[in-house]
Amino acid sequence: MGLRRLFESINMSFFQDLGLAQSILKALEAAGYDTPTPIQQQSIPPLLQGRDLCGIAQTGTGKTAAFALPSLHHFATKPKARQQYSCRMLVLSPTRELAAQIADSFRTYGKFLGLKVDCVFGGMPIFSQKKRLAGGVDILVATPGRLIDLIEQRAVTLKDVEIFVLDEADQMMDLGFIHALKRIDQLLPKQRQTLFFSATMPKAIAELGNRFLNNPVRVSVAPASTTAERVEQFVTFVEQREKQTLLTLKLQSEEIDRALVFTRTKHGADRVVRGLAGAGIQSAAIHGNKSQGQRTAALQAFRDGKIKILVATDIAARGIDVPGVSHVFNFELPNVPEQYVHRIGRTARAGREGIAMSFVAGDERGYMKDIERLTGVRAMTLGLPEGFRAAVAALPPPVADKKPQQARGGRGGGQPGGGRTNYAGKKLGGNNGGTGLNGETRNRTHAPQGGWQPAIGPRDGSRDARPRNDNAASGDRRPTADRAFAARSENRRDPGAPARNYGPKKGGNKNYRGSVKRAG
Repeated sequence: MGLRRLFESINMSFFQDLGLAQSILKALEAAGYDTPTPIQQQSIPPLLQGRDLCGIAQTGTGKTAAFALPSLHHFATKPKARQQYSCRMLVLSPTRELAAQIADSFRTYGKFLGLKVDCVFGGMPIFSQKKRLAGGVDILVATPGRLIDLIEQRAVTLKDVEIFVLDEADQMMDLGFIHALKRIDQLLPKQRQTLFFSATMPKAIAELGNRFLNNPVRVSVAPASTTAERVEQFVTFVEQREKQTLLTLKLQSEEIDRALVFTRTKHGADRVVRGLAGAGIQSAAIHGNKSQGQRTAALQAFRDGKIKILVATDIAARGIDVPGVSHVFNFELPNVPEQYVHRIGRTARAGREGIAMSFVAGDERGYMKDIERLTGVRAMTLGLPEGFRAAVAALPPPVADKKPQQARGGRGGGQPGGGRTNYAGKKLGGNNGGTGLNGETRNRTHAPQGGWQPAIGPRDGSRDARPRNDNAASGDRRPTADRAFAARSENRRDPGAPARNYGPKKGGNKNYRGSVKRAG
């Protein structure tokens, strides 16, 4: 016990020797946080001097505390009154879950400072967020899309930002937030401290960093795109239709504390959950089609141990620090090899060991080769479990998918000749309960003549949005103002399309656009 106390005092002395405010040291001690990580040891001293910083670090390395602690020390030593609709520190996160986690960390480390920390992202009512920001905050954590919304509605200004943090810059690029970031950069004060973090640093990310940073200190705690240490990696080659059975048997036979199961698609995640439910295994899914409340509840139940299996798309692969994840199952391999690194990084955290198992179908072997080429590690091949073929026949089939509900028709309610005219002039609705002759539903956006394409990703709070991929839905929508000819809603006319004359209204002498039409 004496040696343990000595070790803890040596570790804690690192934070004390830096001269951090006593209120911060008190909060660290209360949280049982006494061992600095490598990125904290390298980052905190120059940040306390006010330097800009460019850090290459994967999630789980302790980088949140690396930028939170010196920033909180700045607020403790230089207090200022809050200004209306303003913030002194801005942290941008690519995903909602990571944003909420960062805000919680600031509240934990700064619990004795009396600072106001707020977190805003899509999927939540914007009115309540505007109300909270009216009196000003000290620290604002946000996703880019919702921040742009609030700026456009004059609910927040960035003119008083003293510290700006861009976290997970590479994922920001993957999600298409580059235009939003450039716009935010124009609104920030030139005199500020900037912290830039990314798990990888390809040329495009480095160029983005040069835009924000001024003579930065560069810190790297791990080579880019390496797998997490202590992760045992296994691969089993199996047919796609047999993966559900293999997963069920693995979950029943392995000693699992908590397990993350990754799929490539949202519907695939739901199918896995239903299949496990048919075998008596409780699990929950988290993906872009889930409401924010459902995603938060599923993550909290997973953290609390109420459910041991969480099925997710890649939105959960970054920044979600759930302690005690013993297994990661790649039910389907990602088609981007870097995502594999982030997936298996959810286990083997805080010095623990972890296991990653990948189920590889015939058409995924190319993905596996790309992953091995990137990581430089070849996973150990495991054969199918004994009696697997018999188990395939004996296990109950997964619960059948629910039949999709047909969309309601437009004008006419499914009667012959009913429906609406879409952007391209095609008839929607009609004989098939709201679908046209080509099976087109009334809520689907069609490109008008001129080549306009629908925006990728959902608008925050839009119930009818249909994102093309999980990544776009996971963080926030791309700001509408940054895309030419972007539709404000799926059911509105493209603002870039030419006006159409729909003919005179019945019983009047005005056409659809309100201009007077002369008789004969």
